[in-house]
Amino acid sequence: MNILHIDSSPRPGSHSRQLSAAIIEKLLEVAPGASIIRRDLGAEPLPQTEALYAVALASPATLAAPPKGSLDLSEALIREVEAADVIVIGTPMHNLTIPSVLKAWIDQILRVGRTMKSTPSGKVGMLRDRPVFIGVASGGFFTGERANQPDFLTPYLSLALNSIGLKTQQFLPLQGTAFLDRSQAPLARDKALAALDLTAAEHLREFHDRPAVLTSAGRPFRGPLCSGERRQQHSDRAPQVLGTPAP
Repeated sequence: MNILHIDSSPRPGSHSRQLSAAIIEKLLEVAPGASIIRRDLGAEPLPQTEALYAVALASPATLAAPPKGSLDLSEALIREVEAADVIVIGTPMHNLTIPSVLKAWIDQILRVGRTMKSTPSGKVGMLRDRPVFIGVASGGFFTGERANQPDFLTPYLSLALNSIGLKTQQFLPLQGTAFLDRSQAPLARDKALAALDLTAAEHLREFHDRPAVLTSAGRPFRGPLCSGERRQQHSDRAPQVLGTPAP
């Protein structure tokens, strides 16, 4: 199993990072020999859309003959997605939606003619489907009985991923983090993690024991990942049905 692990919080010890790391640990219980590609957008942000990239995407003609090097970053990020059997995303909710660093990643992987095509009925994904697990940490409450703020994160991210073919999604919300002290955080995280449904990933199980392989920013690291290493890199429970946006 190949896992693409993405974090987007700027805080090294954030709740979303710890939640995504816990999801990774659950996946490694299913597939202990998994290979992990690490993309830490919080620590190493991608550039915002640059002029040459915008020029390349401006029309069918420029996409057919893009400026030299204009699509290199986009292609590298898309290939990371294509190589993954499972994708794990950890993200905070920033001002009701995703952080700008995660949006920069989306802007690179949603590409007409490469990962999606336009049709009279809308955009159609060109990538094969695979499970995507999204751990969302929010200071307030955006779903469930205590919801007191809008949620633009879940419907947007769900639609963006769906538009390139990634339809099997599960959102795991960890809410009210602004009101948690250090001692309460593990229990809240475990409560969110209890909704995790690995059914869609179980067919990717590897039955032989091999040490996990972590690749970070193109630099491979081989050897067993201890729990501390995973966490360093890597309310109300509202379980999300796979493939269905949150309410």
